[in-house]
This record gives sequence, C-alpha cells and structure tokens, in this order.
Amino acid sequence: MASLKLSVSLDNNSYESNKQNFAYSSLKFASKSLFSGYVSSNGGLIVKPICKLKHIGISRLKNKFPESSECRLDGNPVDNRKKYVASDDNLILESPDFHGEFDKGRVNIWKKFRGTKTVRKNTRGGFNVQRNGNRYKRDEKSMVFYQNDAAGKLLDGTTTLDVDFDDVHHGLSSDRCNLILEQLEKSNDIKALRFFEWMKVNGKLKKNVTAYNLILRVLGRKADWDRAEVAIKEMLSDSRCELNYQIFNTLIYACYKSGLVDLGARWFRAMLDYKVEPNVATFGMLMSLYQKGWAVEEAEYTFSHMRNMNIICQSAYSAMITIYTRMGLYEKAEAIIGFLKEDEVVLNQENWLVLLNAYCQQGKLSDAQLVLCAMKEAGFSPGIVAYNTMITGYGRISSMDQAERILHDLREVGFEPDETTYRSLIEGWGRAGNYKQAKHYYMELKRLGFKPNSSNLYTLIRLQAKHDDGEGATRTIDDMLMIGCQKSSILGIVLQAYEKANRLEKMPLILEGPLYDHVLENQTSCAILATAYVKNCLIDNALTVLSEKQWQDPIFEDNLYHLLICSCKDLGHLENATKIFTCMPKSAEPNLNIYCTMIDIYSKMSLFSEAEKLYTEMKTSGVKLDMIAYSVIIRMYVKAGLLKEACLVLDTMDEQKNIVPDVYLLRDMLRIYQRCGRDDKLADLYYKVLKNSEIWDEEMYNCAINCCAPVLPVDELSRLFDDMLQRGFAPNTITFNVMINAYGKSRLFEKARKVFWMAKKRGLVDVISYNTIIAAYGKNKYLRNMSASVKQMQFDGFTVSLEAYNCMLDVYGKEGEMDKFRSVLQRMKNSNCSFDH
Repeated sequence: MASLKLSVSLDNNSYESNKQNFAYSSLKFASKSLFSGYVSSNGGLIVKPICKLKHIGISRLKNKFPESSECRLDGNPVDNRKKYVASDDNLILESPDFHGEFDKGRVNIWKKFRGTKTVRKNTRGGFNVQRNGNRYKRDEKSMVFYQNDAAGKLLDGTTTLDVDFDDVHHGLSSDRCNLILEQLEKSNDIKALRFFEWMKVNGKLKKNVTAYNLILRVLGRKADWDRAEVAIKEMLSDSRCELNYQIFNTLIYACYKSGLVDLGARWFRAMLDYKVEPNVATFGMLMSLYQKGWAVEEAEYTFSHMRNMNIICQSAYSAMITIYTRMGLYEKAEAIIGFLKEDEVVLNQENWLVLLNAYCQQGKLSDAQLVLCAMKEAGFSPGIVAYNTMITGYGRISSMDQAERILHDLREVGFEPDETTYRSLIEGWGRAGNYKQAKHYYMELKRLGFKPNSSNLYTLIRLQAKHDDGEGATRTIDDMLMIGCQKSSILGIVLQAYEKANRLEKMPLILEGPLYDHVLENQTSCAILATAYVKNCLIDNALTVLSEKQWQDPIFEDNLYHLLICSCKDLGHLENATKIFTCMPKSAEPNLNIYCTMIDIYSKMSLFSEAEKLYTEMKTSGVKLDMIAYSVIIRMYVKAGLLKEACLVLDTMDEQKNIVPDVYLLRDMLRIYQRCGRDDKLADLYYKVLKNSEIWDEEMYNCAINCCAPVLPVDELSRLFDDMLQRGFAPNTITFNVMINAYGKSRLFEKARKVFWMAKKRGLVDVISYNTIIAAYGKNKYLRNMSASVKQMQFDGFTVSLEAYNCMLDVYGKEGEMDKFRSVLQRMKNSNCSFDH
C-alpha cells in the first residue's frame, strides 16, 4: 500500500470579486494557491514545484447552499448605519479559509494527485513551506495518509484517504491540523471526529474556531445535535474561542438542508442567547426553512429580529409574504409589502414575482397590474412566470377576457404558453363554468405533450358531471389512469364531482374497466362507493357492488354493513336500513352491533314483534349481551309498553355480573322499577347509585327524586333536594310537585310553602302544584289555608280543577261545614265544571 505524505500551504493574497448591480447576477472570484509535497515510491506522484492555480469562477446556485460552502454577506454599509443589503441572489459561495480568513474559490488540491505518472525517488519528507510570511520548521513531521484502493473513489471523484494515527506527531501546528481536518471532513466523518478528538487531547483547539466549525459540519450532517451543543460550550469554556455567526450558520444550514424547522429555530435562539450577531445568510436560510415548513410564528420572530438589526435580506421579505399569502393572511402580507418600501429595499426579480403573486391570490388584479408595470420600469422583463401568475389571478376572479388578453401579450413578446399557462387557463375557465373553453385548453395541453395536474382533472370531471358528458368523463378517467393517478384518488375525485352535481345515479355508467375492477378488489374503495350510494338512497346500486365484490374479509364486511345501516338510520331512511339488513349475507352467529341497531330501528318503526325476534335469536344463539345491548332491548320493551318484560330483562342483566350500567341505563332502571311498583329494587338501586357521586347530574337528581320519593324517608328526600340546590342544579316542575307532596304528607307545611314559592318564583308552578298543596292542607284540616290557596290559584289565572273542588267537598263534608259545601257545589255549576262519580 503506497503512503502519501503531504505538506500543504495555501496563499490567500490574490483575490478578486466582480459583482453586477442588478438582481440575479452571477458572482465570480479567483484565488491563487501554492503548494508543494511528495509521494513515496511505488507508483505515486511527487509534486515539488510551486504551481499557480487557475482562476476559478463560481456562480450562484439558485436557492441552494452547497455543503462545502458557507453563505456570506457581500454588501456595503448604507447611510453610515449597520445596514446590509443582500438576498439569495447576491449571496456568494465561499470555501471557508481554515487558516483564519476566507480563501475564495479554493481548489481541492487532493484532486491534483489523480492520474499522475511521474515519480521522484529518494525524496525526503522534510522541506520548508512558506505561508503568509510564516515558515514551518524543517523538522516538523508530516501527516501520513494511505490511498485506499479497495474503497475506490468517493462520489465527488476524490480518492478515499485513510489516516494512520500512530504516525501523527503531536508537534503539528494548528494550521496543519486544520488542513488535515478539512480534508477528512470532506471524505470521512468518522475519521474527522476521531482526528478532532486527537486535536483536543493534544491541545490543538485553543482559540481554534476553524476546527470547531469543521467538526460542526460533520455533526450537522450526522444530526448529532447534543454533541454539537457540547462542542459550542467547549469552545467557550475549554478552548477560549470567540463565537461568530459562521459557527451557528453551519448548524442552521444543516437544519435547512434537512427541513428541520424546530431545530433551526432552536439554533437561532441559541445564537441570540450567546449574543452572536446573525448575518444576512442566517436570515436567508432561516426564512427559506420557515417558508417550506409554513412556520409562521418562527418566521415572524426571525423577521422582526432582522428588521431590528437593520439587516435587509431580500429573500426574507419574499418568504414572509409567501407564508402569509399561502395561509390567507392577506392583511399581514400587505404589511410586509409596506415594509419593503419603508426599509428602502431594492427589489430583485424574486421580490417582484412574490408581490405579483400576493395580489393575484387576493384577487386584486388592478394592484397586480400596477406591480407588473413597475417591474418593467425597474428594468426587469416579465418572464413566463409573471404572465402565468397574472393568468392565474384573473382566473381566480373568473375574469377570463383579461386572462385571454394576458395570453395574447405573452405570445406578443415572444413567449410560448407552457404547462402552467394551460393549467391556469383550464382552472380559470372551469371556475367560470365554461366547459367548452376548459375542454379546448385541456385538449391543447394534451396535444403539446404536457400533463394536467389533479386540480385540472377534477375541474374537468366536475364540468363533465354538471353537463352530463359521460363519454368525456370516461376519457378523463382514462387520462388519470394513464398519467399514473392512484385509482382510489380517481374514485374520490369522480364521486365528489358527481355528488356535487346531484348525478350520482350516473356513476354506474362511468365506472367501468380497470377502475371498477379496483373497486371490486379493494375493500376500502368498495366501502367508499357503497357508502356514497347509500347516502344518496341508491340502495340497489350499493347492494350490487357488495354482491359483486372480490375481496373476502368477514370482519370488515360486517363493519361495512353496520356502517351502511347506521347511515340510513341517521338519515331517517329506516326502510332502506331494513332492506340492507334483509339482503346482507347471513352469518353463523348474529353480529351484536348490527342486531342492536336493527332492534332500535324496528322500535322506531313500531315493529316490536320484529325487534323481539332479533332479541330472541341472540338469546338462543348464545351471544353475550353487553351494556349497550341491554339498554336497547329495555328501551324497546318500555316503548312497547311491556314493562314486565323490561323488568325480566333487568333481572337477566343483574345475573350477568360484569355489566356496569351507564347513567342513561340507570335512569331507565329507576323509572321502570317505579312504574312496576318494585319498591325493593328501587330502594336498593337508589342507594347503589348514591355511592357514585360522578354520575349525579341535573337529570339524575330530577329522576331520583321523582322515582324514589315513595320509598325514601322524607329526611333523605329533603337532603337530596337540598344537595341538588347547593350544587346549582335546577329542579323541574315535577320535582317541585313531588317535594310539595312529600312535605305535605309529612305535615311539613312550612317547607311545602317554601318549595311552592320557590317554584312560583321560577315560573314552574302549574295546576298540579296548586292541587297538591290544596290537597295537603285539606287532608290535614287546614281549611283556611286550603281556601286561601284556591283563591290564589284563581288570582294567578288558573282555573280551579275538578281535583281541587273534590278535595274541598270532601273536607267540608267530613267537617260538617254544609254551607261551604253547598257554596263549592254552586261554584262548580257556575264554572261549568263537569261532575265525576
């Protein structure tokens, strides 16, 4: 294995940069470099003479930051303030000078060794190399590299180099170590990290910002953010380095390349925390990253810092406007446009196009036209992008005459419509509802070999559905298949179009060939189509699709039928639900969910015998019922008026120990036990429910008081009522009447009057309330209070009821008050109150 020993020096004395004054300029720079070295015997190259490298021209790569380059501000102070002007368009690309400054346009010297044939034998390793007036010592040992033939060449064409760390001498200078680290960083991350650790151990990192910047590149590529953070802390604590924007730009650039919005924002905040001043490249990368990730809050934060620092990054303004425009925040977008003027930003072509797009997206085409004219006056010739943007804008407001005028202008200046032009015209005419023109431009798009996008295809399908062009829709579906659209996506687009046009009954004529085969083979697409048919009451079409399906999945099929039945139930199409249930394939064991839903549907249709048949079928098949099933069955019997059968179901449920009733079922149980006179069950259930405080809401309080009053002591009933009031729940009229009756029977007339007046204050008193309190006074021979309550009843606008008259007659008769008895009878006759028996 041949060994390759190098000692390298780069001269940074010659540098030139020519920059044009208008946007989108290319920047060129040159550098001269001197180096010398040798390669030992078998087959290697010996390079001894001093060589002058050629000038290198490097132009800006649009919207890219090459991995081996740093983005650096190239601008001049404005108005004696700390204000710089730059954008993506005038950011020059530099290879960092790892000897303190930047060597612009540096050449990878290792590539010079490939393809050489001359060998100088018996050459010694020690020689003098000058760099910037500093001379290396002759006895300084060189780094030893091995050419790895097995590894071949790297992707960039450079030869893979291995390092023999055993031969690395600790006397190497920091500059020489940086040069070695630079080459390792470009070729081998692992060895670069290892050599960096060697430099740390041997004290080569003191005030060595260049080495840290190189290793942060490696850590950024490896996404090792924890080690990167540790390295930055070591720079300050151990190596006494001064942090600069290049350090953080390296990490922000790694986040930008990987689209890591949160991490990019985190490093920017760390940069500010360390009081490191960002440069224009920092803001350019961050704002581009936020634009890709739609990170509006981070973009606003960063943009605000940029303006506060009087730094102008043209691409940052564009990114901020683009983010707001995409999110529909047009007022904020216009505020940024105002900042362009306020900050005296010299607009480049990207800025003009962003302004044009912002106004077109808002439908402000008069403003967009002014921007287009100003763009021309500024010396920027509108390209095809500008014209397409205007066409899109006019299409958004359905002003297609103006869009056609822009198309004519586009051709007049020598441009030919491109793919985007035709796509925008299709969308515009489609939005205007002109199928003929949309179809014309669609055919032109295809004729020229361009491909429509999904929006074009949906627009065309929508128009074809609206105009009942089935043949055209079939051809459009074929085009979708031809350009590789997913069949499930095509199905969704077509369904949406025909549902919107209220022509879903035409779908069977449209779906044919490969697309319909996909529906029959794919269970998800089959379910989507069947569901759409059911929602539009096309039950026969849905059943046809389900009968012809090719997939086999019993669980999915049961769930699909349940979904279809539930859809019919929710839409109120109960007959359709029964039809689907009748036609669905029968399984060996009833599906609990489907049967419960059908029992509920049959109950709503008053088909209680059919509902009971399903319940019986579930019992005989041994299906284990759950809490929901019991709830449905109990309500079915209650609705049918079969309370005894409902009680039997409750008894069966009690035997199944794992059933925990929910609050709705508990209320049903209380009502059933109360109506069936099951006082023992009612009391037991009340005290069980009382233990669970979480289920006691307003409805539960009302239900418990109304149902359990006959079986509860008046003290417990009073406690429950007071608790209800304290918790802020409102009793209903029935609850008030129950409490009045309970207090009246217990001769607690003061409490009864208090409850009565509380109900009256809330407007919840009815005839029953008066009858109840009148009866309470009468039974306890409070004749004066009874008579006063009757008068109050009439005064409040209520007609004295037959029950009240009967109560007074009963009391006066028993007490021998015959005059009052006859007076009540006369009042009954005068009021035309009918007598009972």
